[in-house]
Amino acid sequence: MERKLMEKKTSIQKVNQKGAVLVGIVMGSQSDWETMKHAAVTLETLKISNKVAIHSAHRTPHRLTEWVMKLEKQGTKIFIAGAGMAAALPGVVAAITTKPVLGCPMQTSFMGGLDSLLSMVQMPGGIPVGVMAVGRAGAINSALLAASILALSDPKIYKALKKFRTQQTEAVPLKPN
Repeated sequence: MERKLMEKKTSIQKVNQKGAVLVGIVMGSQSDWETMKHAAVTLETLKISNKVAIHSAHRTPHRLTEWVMKLEKQGTKIFIAGAGMAAALPGVVAAITTKPVLGCPMQTSFMGGLDSLLSMVQMPGGIPVGVMAVGRAGAINSALLAASILALSDPKIYKALKKFRTQQTEAVPLKPN
């Protein structure tokens, strides 16, 4: 498979002042995209630039390292890593960079994602990974947490996140239909 197929820029081409995407989204395999696309869509909704790639912690560790280091050098601020089963990917990304890493455990057939979740939350002291819920909710929340972190120093992202949360609140009905 060509390397170009393994990396995807999402439709948001807006970048920060240094010309870098703000969030790198990585997953261990193509099958993770069904879940991780929700992180990319959420970031796009908030107009936060992101780059999506498939790099396995076990099968392509050198390619993963190159990708993280390249994005970090270009100014990427946060990484979101989705993985299942042994779920080493977020921990490996966190070992490569000092930027925040948010882990998104994949739903699995073996333990429903509990295996992935436990693998991520048991990182040794000194290599932190912020771990989200299993599956789709975790992918969405990883994007929202990334936005919250970025909003601390970016008024446009703060405003977009505030609008998103307001619309979310307004969409909840007062009574059942």
